[in-house]
Amino acid sequence: MIQAFFQKFVKICPKTGKIRSFIVPGGFYRFLFPVVGLLALLWIAFRVIPKPSRITYPCMKAATPLASGFLVYFAILAASALTFLKTKKKLFLSPYFMTGAILVFGFTGTYLVTDNSNNADVVLQNSVHIANAPTGEGKGIFPGRVVWIHEPDATNENCNPTSVGHAWWMDENNDQEVIDSMVSQAIQILTGQTNDEEAWDAIFKYHNNTRGKGSVVYSQGEKIFIKINNVSGWGGNYSTTDLSVVENYAYGISETSPHVIVALLRQLVNVVGVAQNDIYIGDPLRNTYKHCYDMWHSEFPDIHYVSHDNFSSLGREQVVASTTARIFYSDKGTVLREDVWDAARPGGDPVTSDYLYTLFEDAEYILNIPVLKGHKRAGVTMFAKNHFGSHTRADASHLHNGLVDPEETPNKPGVSRTDYGMYRVQVDIMGHRLLGGKTLFYLMDALWAADQEISFPKKFTMTPFNTDWMSSVFASFDPVAIESVGYDFLRSEFTATRNLGDGAGTYPQKPATDDYLHQASDTTLWPVGIKYDPDGDGIHLKSLGTHEHWDNSSDKQYSRNLGLNTGIELVTEAVITGVETGKNHYDGYGLDQNYPNPFKYSTQITYTIPENARVIVKVFDAAGREIETLENMNRQAGSYTIAFDAKQLPNGEYYYRLQANKYVATRKFILMR
Repeated sequence: MIQAFFQKFVKICPKTGKIRSFIVPGGFYRFLFPVVGLLALLWIAFRVIPKPSRITYPCMKAATPLASGFLVYFAILAASALTFLKTKKKLFLSPYFMTGAILVFGFTGTYLVTDNSNNADVVLQNSVHIANAPTGEGKGIFPGRVVWIHEPDATNENCNPTSVGHAWWMDENNDQEVIDSMVSQAIQILTGQTNDEEAWDAIFKYHNNTRGKGSVVYSQGEKIFIKINNVSGWGGNYSTTDLSVVENYAYGISETSPHVIVALLRQLVNVVGVAQNDIYIGDPLRNTYKHCYDMWHSEFPDIHYVSHDNFSSLGREQVVASTTARIFYSDKGTVLREDVWDAARPGGDPVTSDYLYTLFEDAEYILNIPVLKGHKRAGVTMFAKNHFGSHTRADASHLHNGLVDPEETPNKPGVSRTDYGMYRVQVDIMGHRLLGGKTLFYLMDALWAADQEISFPKKFTMTPFNTDWMSSVFASFDPVAIESVGYDFLRSEFTATRNLGDGAGTYPQKPATDDYLHQASDTTLWPVGIKYDPDGDGIHLKSLGTHEHWDNSSDKQYSRNLGLNTGIELVTEAVITGVETGKNHYDGYGLDQNYPNPFKYSTQITYTIPENARVIVKVFDAAGREIETLENMNRQAGSYTIAFDAKQLPNGEYYYRLQANKYVATRKFILMR
């Protein structure tokens, strides 16, 4: 009730987290300040007493000045009552005096309770990065879960990503076996399952249930379209003879890894059982390069490989445009304009809708596989921005005014849109029934992440990459949560103090870059006059997911990681059953099956290491959550046995994981009394 009151009568500025204005009903002004102050005090008590850390939340920071003002008012009122009893005068009980006192002490309280001891307010003037202050509703089997799999062995640390003949996409720079394992781990942890078959069943059941189809798995004949990011595949960047990459300025641009797509196709065809001729793959606004086609086609010859132009002689199928408009932009043409390259210059026809390609209509499921990158105009580009290549126009310039920096010139008057609470076209894309609505789940390629959309891959200095490629994949059911996590990685890495001499830009630092995530998560943060309805059917979007920022770039903890039942859960530990994920050249390492198994109360775990190593042994539950660290120490070469006491745990399946140097192995065990 209190929260509803605030949402109705108190407007909070999303940029600063402070009160922007009041809505005062007629005849209510005499009681406004004491009533609001009392409600603010009750709201703080209700939220903060059970968990004191909530005092840092934006709503708490907004309510604190009002609550402190009420306490001052109450003290004055009490003093006034005593004075009245003694002097019989009513001066201090005058509503004019009370209102003035509340205003004075309220503003004083605002200054006193604001933390001016650090640069928090300075940061908030540029972008809202309040840690662990979630908004929206988490989506997924495990709401708000984002899985992060990082494996340095997936990529070649010594790769020169733009070296002709040895570029980042070459086999010599990618370990397909490791990448296959990363995708497998990601879908299992995402769903809480212990094998790929059950994981995919859970994925389809969850997605189909959200679409009103019921809890059903994949049916033979249903088509799947895989939308990749192939931003450089146009103009003079490829040979018209065979679609090979031309050795020019665009050579080596970071795009969807062909090896991640191989891992995904192996899952769909070999595990799910999707017929190859029911799979379509490509970037509709671009043409598929030879090196991608050759790799995919050699293993999956019957898949449909699509291109924007007609290259049927090279095995590509030209995409077909829809005959009617499919997506309707919610600004109604007030922001998006056609043929306007300078947003400060008036003119240009309003853009209200777009045609899509029939692929999006015919496919039952969409898998949108972007690369984690910064962006010159949007700050970041992931799933939402990747669909700028899904409409049928020649380019996406008509959508740029819906981004934070339409002309890549943030200091140009009238051009920048870096205030919070402005129309963001990404929200329409994320909520559209044929784009976000058909997305089966969200799998993001971050093997060769970059600072911007047309840049070559950049090494990451932050922990745990330590000046190596990102070598990661992410997975989630929540489109807002996974982009929020991606944004935290990008803004933490590409800063002005980063100095690797690789020419990386600071594009993720653009103010209000995450405004679209605020709005996608929380409908109360929509701009005045904007009601997001991308399907044009009069049904406004609801929360598309949950958004927040981690506590810091070292710990990377979100609210659910901290034990709260809201916000994002970033899961980083791999749980796979009965498979030693170390490579063959780690001969001599071993992790035995525990004994006894199943067990009632305790069991023995034995492992062997052929050389001195830092040994970490952890126990997880079936959902991939860490239960206990059994060992974390330096060991000399040899065999060791450790005991695990499970007296306090309920019956069920659990996993134990050994990590020693680069060797990793996991086993399942069963607690059964």
